[in-house]
Amino acid sequence: LRMLQVKLIVTGDDFGYCPRRNQGIVDCFLAGAVSNVSLLVNGSAAADAAKLARRYNIPIGLHANLSEGSPVCEVLRTNSSLLNQDGFFHGKMGFRTALSKGLLNMSEVKQELKAQVELFHELTGHLPPHMDGHQHVHVLPEVRHIFAEVLEEYGIKYTRVPIEPGLHKCDWIPPSLMDFYLGVEEDSFNTVDVFTRHGIRWPDIYIGLSTMGKNMSVSNIWSAIDAAVAEFTAKVPSPAQPTAEHRTVTIELMVHPGYPSVPPVGGCGEGPDDFSQSWERLHELQTLIKPELQSHYKTRNIQLCSFKDL
Repeated sequence: LRMLQVKLIVTGDDFGYCPRRNQGIVDCFLAGAVSNVSLLVNGSAAADAAKLARRYNIPIGLHANLSEGSPVCEVLRTNSSLLNQDGFFHGKMGFRTALSKGLLNMSEVKQELKAQVELFHELTGHLPPHMDGHQHVHVLPEVRHIFAEVLEEYGIKYTRVPIEPGLHKCDWIPPSLMDFYLGVEEDSFNTVDVFTRHGIRWPDIYIGLSTMGKNMSVSNIWSAIDAAVAEFTAKVPSPAQPTAEHRTVTIELMVHPGYPSVPPVGGCGEGPDDFSQSWERLHELQTLIKPELQSHYKTRNIQLCSFKDL
């Protein structure tokens, strides 16, 4: 695999969540450890994040959010199927429950997704080159069709399909979380055809579930990349010309670095969640900026880039 060219997009998710998350992601970008960011436009520090992206020339896409905090569409802030009795989105699991019970109005889902694209455009001055879903809501049944329509309407080419090679072998992931991940994986498999039909693309390989939070380490990222690339090259039949060794493979590594949120500052309308306040964010930041990770990329012919470089 020595000659294989690997393009790696390291995406810092939840840009805009709070000032300390923004600062952590910017520090990672300036250290060459993050090459792309995903903006929560309903995050409490979204406008600040967009300014930072412009100042430091950070490639930025949209992290569409239907599960945490408040809608950005004015009309949907009162009396909408997307809200719980407290007037906020239903939450990571609550959204999935409401969806499975048929309680969500898909035209409201579309309205909110479009409002988020419009607000992204307003904040950054351009449309997002890539758009994915906060807490992986974009691959859920029904939602996946609406999401694909919105991407196609706005000409947004790239998304994320969270199918992670080797996930099943990760024995350090607790069973409850593994159940959630396997659900995300199944939803993702069922989304591939939908996204393909709408002409949407995504990197060859996705990594990020097995390397999140306290599970992140330099060796863990290395082995995830190496194993995924090996599996991918074994699967893809090599064309007679050029030889397999000279192919390019694209990978997205999803990361969540930042300095821990300090309540009440942060969040998307309800204040910051536990993961955001935990040391795990800082652990990711400290791991990603380690020089041995960067030097590993060099020896492996791995080039960091963003979606617009694909």
